[in-house]
Amino acid sequence: MAEQKRDDYEVLGISKGASEDEIKKAYKKMARKYHPDLNPGDKEAEEHFKEVNEAYEVLSDANKKARYDQYGHAGVDPSFGAGAGFGGDFDFGDLGDIFGSFFGGGFGGARRANPNAPQRGESIRMNLTISFEEAAFGCEKEVSVDRYEACATCSGSGCAPGTTPEVCPDCHGTGQVQVRRQTPMGVFATTSPCGRCGGRGQIIHQPCKDCRGTGQVRRRKTIQASIPAGIDNGQTISIRGQGHAGKNGGPAGDLLITISVRPHELFRREGTSVFCEAPITFAQAVLGAELEIPTIDGKVKYDLPEGTQSGTTFRLKGKGIPSLGGRGRGDQYVTVYIETPRNLNKEQKDALKKFAESVGDNNYEERKKFFKKFKR
Repeated sequence: MAEQKRDDYEVLGISKGASEDEIKKAYKKMARKYHPDLNPGDKEAEEHFKEVNEAYEVLSDANKKARYDQYGHAGVDPSFGAGAGFGGDFDFGDLGDIFGSFFGGGFGGARRANPNAPQRGESIRMNLTISFEEAAFGCEKEVSVDRYEACATCSGSGCAPGTTPEVCPDCHGTGQVQVRRQTPMGVFATTSPCGRCGGRGQIIHQPCKDCRGTGQVRRRKTIQASIPAGIDNGQTISIRGQGHAGKNGGPAGDLLITISVRPHELFRREGTSVFCEAPITFAQAVLGAELEIPTIDGKVKYDLPEGTQSGTTFRLKGKGIPSLGGRGRGDQYVTVYIETPRNLNKEQKDALKKFAESVGDNNYEERKKFFKKFKR
């Protein structure tokens, strides 16, 4: 069952025989009492303000007032007197609401939100470049942003200290005006932003000198950003409430920082895994050796087994990137390759030839497999 609307005279606190001046005076008093700027975040006051504007819209119009006095709220309903077809008052704004409910979009004169309602500020986007290690282990960074903040002089109202804005007399604080046009099919209404107040719903006669009536000033702010361990290239972190200031008492937007990670000279990353390559000598590959392997934690020792082939990959468990959120760490994978020595002297070459002759092909398993396949 729909909630019954209060009597418009009761809403403005006047009697039924009130004059135009009395109606206007009562409206200004009630609108000032319940205006959203003077009651930030008060939903009940916001509803009263809307109710006051609707009552004034009816009682300030001679034709609407006459119909209201005779028929009540039904007399000022857009469908009043329509009969069949489009006779009577037909409001394209109402048609827009109907189409919007079916198709999820605006149509014709669909009504906008209250221009004086709290509005969230816009978010700020920026890029930040950090090192490979900073991305792995996290870090603290100072970033500077240019953002709009509420003017301290006028507390965001846009008015000079000691003054208040006037509710626009043309749109009565709604930020919109309705133009009605008589046609053979009835009275058609269209809605557009109020030209007098620019759609703001209020007029500032004495603007604040610091913000020039906007209620906001642009300032450079230095913010401490905590970069979490394990963040990867291209990921974005959000710092709540560090974006542009909101309007009409609304919350500030966020600061969104997209991370770029500088490439490392030795390491390559895939998720939480780290990959690198390490050169070894022929003697180390043949005889085995204790290697010093670089990791993001520093050098670690690894026992290379005898007979290691070039291209072999081994794993260092837990030496990868910490998981974002602190749930464990990945591994590091090291691929070794045998570096061929250059610029040998005669003595070294002769020794190497003697070694090759003494070994022959029996100790080269891969060579034997290759030539066996070649013969087939």
